[in-house]
Amino acid sequence: MKIVLSIVSLLLIIMGAIWALQGMSLIGGSFMVGQTRWLYIGLLTAVIGVGLLFFARSR
Repeated sequence: MKIVLSIVSLLLIIMGAIWALQGMSLIGGSFMVGQTRWLYIGLLTAVIGVGLLFFARSR
């Protein structure tokens, strides 16, 4: 279970980082580019991923 939570949390962190970078217009190629909504959604997703990673590591 610990490995599964770690993998899910790493995927959330990567996904959140990509969304945040697209929201800041640093990565192009989708409808999310330049929209600050996706910056905030990406940051929130990455923070949830970090929290889940700490939870998985402490168990």
